[in-house]
Amino acid sequence: MQIIIVGCGNVGSTIVEKLSKEGHNITVIDTKIDAIKNVTINFDVMGMVGNGAGYTIQKEAGIEDADLMIAVTGSDELNLLCCLIAKKAGGCHTIARVRNPVYSREINFIKEELGLSMVINPEDAAALEIARVLKFPSAIKIDTFAKGRIELVKYRIEENSILCDQSLKNISAKLKCDVLVCMVERGEDVYIPDGNFMLRAKDEISVVGSVKNSVQFFKKLGVPTTRAKNAFIVGGGETAYYLAKQLISIGIAVKIVEKDKARCEELSELLPQAMMIYGDGTDRNLLMEEGLPSAESFVALTNFDEENIMLSLFVKSISKAKLITKVHRISYDEIIGGMELGSLIYPKYITAESIVKHVRALQNSIGSNIETLYRMSNDRVEALEFIVKEDSPVIGIPLQELRLKPNMLICSINHKGNIITPGGQSRIAVGDTVVIVTTLTGLHDIKDILKS
Repeated sequence: MQIIIVGCGNVGSTIVEKLSKEGHNITVIDTKIDAIKNVTINFDVMGMVGNGAGYTIQKEAGIEDADLMIAVTGSDELNLLCCLIAKKAGGCHTIARVRNPVYSREINFIKEELGLSMVINPEDAAALEIARVLKFPSAIKIDTFAKGRIELVKYRIEENSILCDQSLKNISAKLKCDVLVCMVERGEDVYIPDGNFMLRAKDEISVVGSVKNSVQFFKKLGVPTTRAKNAFIVGGGETAYYLAKQLISIGIAVKIVEKDKARCEELSELLPQAMMIYGDGTDRNLLMEEGLPSAESFVALTNFDEENIMLSLFVKSISKAKLITKVHRISYDEIIGGMELGSLIYPKYITAESIVKHVRALQNSIGSNIETLYRMSNDRVEALEFIVKEDSPVIGIPLQELRLKPNMLICSINHKGNIITPGGQSRIAVGDTVVIVTTLTGLHDIKDILKS
């Protein structure tokens, strides 16, 4: 696809990195020369310095032939204007990053009137991911397929778990749960396991199954499956606002510590059911006085990565609360990976992945049949959901007879709303959606899972 991206900040550059790996022709626009140099040196893209909302520069960037415009500058208004001009000048699909809650409340009107294909709110998207994890605090991360019917749950095996030193086939026979362990991360290594694979303590496993079957699996492990009763949040920014709204709506008690008095008063009015605490969230005495040791979950949402990391390490030392740590700097990933800070939330990654998934969905109309895409383990593994169309070479054949490429696992089949954990005799039908997990990245069609 021909794609124009306006804004080369952290989000923009992350989007460029991910989309350029998929072979798209990309042109980037930014007002800062250094930002353009940084992106064009690191990735095979064209760069232009200027105001992306200008018709002339969009025309020079090739808007008349573009398939998609993505506007992710720091200004909501500029992003919307970029998309409006792109829509009028080129008739292409448009995606805008919009962060202001005022606009978010009117997002359907804005999308319809401006003809936007997608609006992404980084703070709201981050809050949604955090809320998903707090509904099942034992998980590190939860992704969904088949419109929420299938869950991909990432879980770290504890030292005393019944999974330790057991092969997957023994676990399946012992627990009799209709789920599939599709990926194992052990230190720096990642595996797509078979039935003989032996699990170890501290392995991070990814489990695929229906929501009901996933809950049954973790219950049999003796892992808590009920949602957290309360959440202790430090930092009262927009992410905290969106998160608190979601948690309160499902009955989770919320306590927010915010050091800006005006913001604290604002949130008190916006979130009357939340307990607002005016104070410094890095003050340990304050945290202890406000009942932190008894909190079931702790979410560090300040604007400073270092504060969030230190807060989570402190909470880890005094309680068993579910930890969620927001990190902005992607470069910190390798440094903090071994600190066991609970669930790490990277808003820029979430935004970029949401856009990449939407781009894949747009490609459906030009030959691809990918419905959903998640990248895992530092982009080394992809979990994809394919829509099976007529004349597909996988239809009607027992799975054990399909000649799959190596490191390829068929994890789940959604047949008319019935979620199937497949066995050797399972067959795929027209209209099914099929979840595949593989280390072979860049698949575009379900036929790509087969050996040529």
